[in-house]
Amino acid sequence: MKSYNMAVVGIGMVGTEMLKLLHERRFPAKSLRVFATRERDELIAGKTYHVEVATEESFQDMDIAIFAGTEGAKGASQTYGWKAVEQGTVVIDNGDDYRMDPRVPLVIPEVNANHLKQHQGFISNPNCSTIQMVMVLGPLHRAAGLKRVVVSTYQAVSGTGKAAVEELREQAPKALEGQACEAKVYPHTIAFNCIPQVSSLKNEFPGYYGEEIKMIQEPRKILEIPNLPVSATCVRVPVFNAHSESINVELHDKLTAEQARKILSESPGIQVLDDPARSIYPTPREVSGKDPVYVGRIREDSSVQYGLDLWVVSDNIRKGAALNTIQIAERMIEMELL
Repeated sequence: MKSYNMAVVGIGMVGTEMLKLLHERRFPAKSLRVFATRERDELIAGKTYHVEVATEESFQDMDIAIFAGTEGAKGASQTYGWKAVEQGTVVIDNGDDYRMDPRVPLVIPEVNANHLKQHQGFISNPNCSTIQMVMVLGPLHRAAGLKRVVVSTYQAVSGTGKAAVEELREQAPKALEGQACEAKVYPHTIAFNCIPQVSSLKNEFPGYYGEEIKMIQEPRKILEIPNLPVSATCVRVPVFNAHSESINVELHDKLTAEQARKILSESPGIQVLDDPARSIYPTPREVSGKDPVYVGRIREDSSVQYGLDLWVVSDNIRKGAALNTIQIAERMIEMELL
């Protein structure tokens, strides 16, 4: 099997998970170098990685570079991404800098791997919340056609990074004792609270925060439905890891709940947990650390002619970031695009 010189840029929560998954999945790496903003050694899952300071010359002999895109690594692809492409490196970026760039495929391998054939050396990983939603929307769209989507998210603090995880950990015991909690990462205390703000307000969609705009725009590009009506409300909740979503889908053709369960259960990367009478449905605690996108509470929406309601939960650090990025590289190898 051919092997590849590989680089991982960024060593926060996502970069760390990327290194774990490359090892777990036995990715055919001839060499593996790790880049960040300062030099050091990091012990990850029992293995020591030497972290180098990234420069423009770092990518000269690299076949593949995957950018973590969070916690200080955000923006790294702006600095080094296209320069690496010019040196012959294929860049796969988990950050949001180029997702809507017409030169750049935005890919979920189970949904639109065919878009990889159009790559110009640079591929983007979708937003974590977009990935788990479109993993479900894709099969439903193929079966019955999407007409409209309304989604509300319940997003874990790990999506913000290590500092947010520590803030929740520190605030929780203080909140239980009725003590004041200092909010540094978020605009309000996150412990035992819900914050309907993920990212910042944007002029292009008045009243919508950045995460909501991503969930509106990215599915249109991935599914090639440029005018798909999508409404999104994104909420940060006091959960350490794994995002949850309530999704309402209006379809062009009828799908019963049973038909939807069958379609989704037969779709790669999806696990259906749906027996509400026995309280069987996915929750963040049981999904954290696992690869699939989990779906439950599948039911027909009686308020429209052809509609479904679904509950979707996925590990935002794995499938929502690190895993999907590596799967893109794996699929490119399968398709002989590397």
